[in-house]
Amino acid sequence: MILYKKAESVTEYLIEQKKLGKTIGLVPTMGALHEGHLSLIELSKQNCDITVCSIFVNPTQFNDPKDFEKYPVTVPNDLHLLEAKKCDVVFLPSVSEIYPGGVKAVKHYDLSDLENLLEGKYRPGHFQGVCKVVDRLLNIVKPDKTFLGQKDYQQCMVIQRLINLLELPIELVLGNTIREAKGLAMSSRNSRLGQDDKQKATAIYSALNYIKEHYGEKLPAQLEEDAARFLKSHGFDAVDYVSIVNGTTLKPVNESNSNNKIVALIAAFIGGIRLIDNMVVKP
Repeated sequence: MILYKKAESVTEYLIEQKKLGKTIGLVPTMGALHEGHLSLIELSKQNCDITVCSIFVNPTQFNDPKDFEKYPVTVPNDLHLLEAKKCDVVFLPSVSEIYPGGVKAVKHYDLSDLENLLEGKYRPGHFQGVCKVVDRLLNIVKPDKTFLGQKDYQQCMVIQRLINLLELPIELVLGNTIREAKGLAMSSRNSRLGQDDKQKATAIYSALNYIKEHYGEKLPAQLEEDAARFLKSHGFDAVDYVSIVNGTTLKPVNESNSNNKIVALIAAFIGGIRLIDNMVVKP
């Protein structure tokens, strides 16, 4: 495993590998790695000759500075896990390496309605920050394929739009959401949960299963209301949203007889920690 901290160095190395006919896979992360991230490393290794994992806690995608300050940083353990998985390259840049012009540099991406729905509504500016760092990483690594987890469903859609906007010859590959034994979606933020709250947090998975099981029996609005009430009665402090949406547009679904792909998405707080999750209700 090769560790790079400079953009120029990792670009030079990967250009040479491409000249040798090697395909490049990128797994972008903010560190605090868990089995969800490692499953993406495995997926990349199955599909590409060289797997690159980037570790960078991106300041421009945090609309709450306190959230940025508290984000878990576990670099030594991350490197140990990646070495055990036989990851080929780790890119561990500084903020100045990713943003040589400074984090305030203005560049706006046309994300259409994706920017104002769900996560975009509750975290203004979040997806512009995501696009800034991913744009930079794609430019540095120049991968053939990029691997993301379905747990961040809306973010995956945003990054696909970014790839289309930039007209890049990059395939976006989605990995399944990896869950703990009782269904809680693996997340770096889970490490900030106390044991009691972590147990209660499994209610988010139960709520999604309830929606999937009863979809078609009740109107989407009623299912959303039921799920939100369930979360609050099982220890969640607040619910930003429970939304049943068109899986392609993220627009709300008003009737249960839609022929489109349907996805249920949830964002809620427990123990002061904001968790997100989703489930495909109808393929």
